[in-house]
Amino acid sequence: RHLWRELADAEREARAALAAFAVDQVWVPAFEGGNPDHDGANAIASRLAAEGMGVLEFAEYNLAGGKPNSHRFPFPDGTEVVLKLTGAERAAKRRALALYASEARNLGYVGAEREVCRPLAAYDYARPPHEGRLWYARFQWVPFRHPGVDFTRPTDVTQAISNYLGHKR
Repeated sequence: RHLWRELADAEREARAALAAFAVDQVWVPAFEGGNPDHDGANAIASRLAAEGMGVLEFAEYNLAGGKPNSHRFPFPDGTEVVLKLTGAERAAKRRALALYASEARNLGYVGAEREVCRPLAAYDYARPPHEGRLWYARFQWVPFRHPGVDFTRPTDVTQAISNYLGHKR
């Protein structure tokens, strides 16, 4: 839950890894309000895309329209590709999700039947990804600190991303 606060450092690390492995395409979580770090990673990818790097974003989870959405973009644009996973791929994805112990309570809703991706969309990172409550802010009504609740304010995330994108490298 800290990448969104350290975007310039994360970009440097990403660029080093991309260069070390001669990567020609990046796959990044969508800017959908599921997780502040995912939204920050998407902003980093927007810089790479602006320089010509191939970037695909994937829908993971969001609360657009006030309901949980798994593998659906808040705003489809017609360029989406749906990948239906085979039985072996579904099993591998479930095993991978099970490895993420710190988020075990939060990942049960993530489907394993498909992946949905598209070329990186153009976003206004100065605004939240969609109207209404964002996924990571859905339990912020809890009146006490709880380790399972992310108390990150969406306005802080959009401000951090805006500041990052406004700075020259």
